[in-house]
Amino acid sequence: VVFDKTGTLTEGRPELANDAEFNAEDLTRAAQIAASSRHPLARAITRAAGGDVVPCAGVHEEPGQGLSLGDVRLGSRGWCGIAEQNDDSFLELWLVRDGHKPVRFCFEDRVRQDAAATLAGLRARGMEIEMLSGDREEPAAAVARELGITTWSALQSPGDKCDRLNALQGEGRRVLFVGDGLNDAPALAASDVSLSPSSASDISQNAADAVFQGRLLAPVLLTIDLGRRSRRLVRQNFALSLVYNVVTVPLAIAGLVTPLIAALAMSSSSLIVVGNALRLAGKKR
Repeated sequence: VVFDKTGTLTEGRPELANDAEFNAEDLTRAAQIAASSRHPLARAITRAAGGDVVPCAGVHEEPGQGLSLGDVRLGSRGWCGIAEQNDDSFLELWLVRDGHKPVRFCFEDRVRQDAAATLAGLRARGMEIEMLSGDREEPAAAVARELGITTWSALQSPGDKCDRLNALQGEGRRVLFVGDGLNDAPALAASDVSLSPSSASDISQNAADAVFQGRLLAPVLLTIDLGRRSRRLVRQNFALSLVYNVVTVPLAIAGLVTPLIAALAMSSSSLIVVGNALRLAGKKR
C-alpha cells in the first residue's frame, strides 16, 4: 500500500505556524492566489487570511509545484528559486515577487487519529507500507518516524510517483495507492487500485477507484477486507454453479428430470448464489 503524505496520512488541515514572520499584506496577497486551489496548504493560507478573500483571475496551478500569477509564485522552495535551507519539520510554501523579499509560510499538520492503528492493521494483513511525499525531506521524515514507516521518499513529483508505482508493478506486486492532491491524479490512475478521501481535489476523486468519507483512515482497511471477502464469495459462487451444472445437466440430458423439477432446481440454485453473495452485507462493518 503506497500513501501520499499530506491529506492522507495527515489530517489534511494544516495551520499556519509562523504568523510573526510575515505581515498582513503578504498574507493577503498569498491568500488571493491560494484561493483558487484546493491544496491543503493553499486552503490553510486562505483560512488564515480570514474574511472574504477575492481570488485573483488567471492563476495557474503547476501540479506538485505551486501557483503562479504573472511573475508572482506561491509554491515549493525549488520551484520558487529559494536557495536557503531549513532543517525544521514544517510544511512550507514560499511567496516570491519582484521587488519583494521572499516570504516563507510554515504549517503544522497532525497525523490522522487512527493512522497508526490502520497501518498496523495493514501490516497484520501481510501488506507492505510505503510513503511517497511531495514535501521536503524533514517533514516527510517526521511523519515516517511517527508512524513507523521505513520505506519512504520525499520531494516526489507526479512523474516520480508513477515511476515508483511502475517499478513495484514490474516486480509483480499489486499496488494500492492512496492520494488526494492534484499531483496525485496520475499515480491514482496508474496503480492497480486507488483510494482518495472526500476532501481531495475533483480530478483526484475522479481518478480514484473509490472515495472514502470522514477524517479517519479506517476505510482503507474496510475496503481491502470487503474486496477480499468479495473475491472469496465470487469464487464460492462459481464453485456452486459448477457443481450444480455438473450434477444437473447430465440428468436433464438423460431425460431424468421433469420440467417442474428443472424449474425448481434452477430457481433454487439462483437463490443459493444470491444468498451466499448477501453474506457480504452482513460483514461490511
